Amino acid sequence: MNLMKTQFGFSSTAAEVAAGIDLSGHRAVVTGASSGIGVETARALAATGAEVTLAVRDTAAGELTAKDIAATTGGTALHVVQLDLTDPASVAAFTAAWDGPLHILVNNAGVMASPETYTPQGWELQFATNHLGHFALAAGLHDALAADGAGRIVVVSSSGHQLSPVVFDDVNFAFRAYDPWLAYGQSKTANVLFAVEASRRWAADGITANALMPGAIFTNLQRHTEGRGSGRTSPSDMKTVEQGAATSVLLATSRQLEGIGGRYFVDCNETPTIDRRDEAPWLHGVARYALDPDGAARLWDLSESLLQEARS
Repeated sequence: MNLMKTQFGFSSTAAEVAAGIDLSGHRAVVTGASSGIGVETARALAATGAEVTLAVRDTAAGELTAKDIAATTGGTALHVVQLDLTDPASVAAFTAAWDGPLHILVNNAGVMASPETYTPQGWELQFATNHLGHFALAAGLHDALAADGAGRIVVVSSSGHQLSPVVFDDVNFAFRAYDPWLAYGQSKTANVLFAVEASRRWAADGITANALMPGAIFTNLQRHTEGRGSGRTSPSDMKTVEQGAATSVLLATSRQLEGIGGRYFVDCNETPTIDRRDEAPWLHGVARYALDPDGAARLWDLSESLLQEARS
């Protein structure tokens, strides 16, 4: 399989990627759209004429963001809806309230290297936020995505997935000593595996899902890391938020991605599969375990089981 290449790259911005694309009549949901690259992802989608829902924990911040996006794009079809990905009831309320088709779901919200924290269900916070909440959201919106016949799911992962596979026998660190970076890496691997299995399982519905590394960007995501990140990021590696949102917008809008799913992109291009971290440039490459179809199916079953237990 040849890697997908585009005309865009490291320095491309979300606005450049979306230029000339008309998504009038299309509807999009962007989680975590009140800060960081979520704002610029929502802004670029609004500029295409799409109706954009900002799914956020802090609706006051979301309303301010929506006003800013409207002022800069002229878009008026902007909605702000409360969503707490760590709360199954909040996710269920969001999906139950959704009416009509959905064309684009951008699973953007996330936490990084947070202190050891567990949800009331006993789920480790990063796994719950970055993966389980988005899994439940996508599952709950499945019919809306299928109604389009070409629904797209964009999954914001990270090169941090190279820090850890999903440790199926101990996803919640019941036996391992908690390590914030291993927990982050596991959750980001889960993001990629979700894209793989969603694309396989929902292919007949026309739904595709692709994952991405947005790049190294200074945002609220680094609030637990004092801006250090997980490794050797240099100033030359850093992107602006507008550049950081570019790959998300590419996966959401590019005609090249029609019917394409289960892949992982960096700097607006598909990146090679690697078996060691030193086989690709820093911040590039996708670990083979993150694309493993058996692991993807196993994670899907585990996720369904955890959510079912929470409902019982």
